[in-house]
Amino acid sequence: MNYIKLSIYTLLFAVLLVSCKQHEDARRPISRASGSFMKKSVDRNKKLIADEESTFKKIIKSNPKVKYYATRKGYWFSYDERNSNETQTPRKGYIAYFNLEVKDIKGNVIYSEADLGPQTYYVDKQDIMMGLRDGIKYMHKNETVTFLFPSHIAYGYHGDNKKIGPNEPLICTVTLRNIVPDPAAPQTVPTGTPAAQTSATAVPTGQTVKPVTPKPVAAKPVTQTKKDTINP
Repeated sequence: MNYIKLSIYTLLFAVLLVSCKQHEDARRPISRASGSFMKKSVDRNKKLIADEESTFKKIIKSNPKVKYYATRKGYWFSYDERNSNETQTPRKGYIAYFNLEVKDIKGNVIYSEADLGPQTYYVDKQDIMMGLRDGIKYMHKNETVTFLFPSHIAYGYHGDNKKIGPNEPLICTVTLRNIVPDPAAPQTVPTGTPAAQTSATAVPTGQTVKPVTPKPVAAKPVTQTKKDTINP
């Protein structure tokens, strides 16, 4: 009887040791794999952003007659049509009506204006492309602007699940047709250009923008002699 009890206790002890060992071994690779995965992910994203910035700089340098402006959000824009007679820019509490064309970085049309149709945007109330949500605030009525959007402020790693692929930078041309107050929104006295808008830097050299006093005027390029830096 004592022999049987001893055998049972020995067996239970052995099972307990094996269980503890397996539990300990099972936890270690998870932590290591998780840390390794995160580091690789960060490194991959940094390289992706650097590659896209390099591509856009080549596009900018290939068009020396076009003035591009860099923004703090990490994208660039140029004016195709500029309207100096208007002062109002899209801001919260307003509705923006615009047309949009979307191209890849090789200039191939992904979505034409006809494909997308007239666009209506309730400023800061709708979930649209991050870059477009910010970029449209630089515009005045009847202006046409071309934006160079890196993928992380376009449709990111998932694309649009239609024609835009994962991690795809975009060239978007926007024509702002009108800006009107949203009748459903409480109205405030206009203060001019939104506080988030700042003067950008002329970039063939990719100079970062510098903040100016909030006046409803277009961004002004500065000299291109400073060191090339880009804010994300």
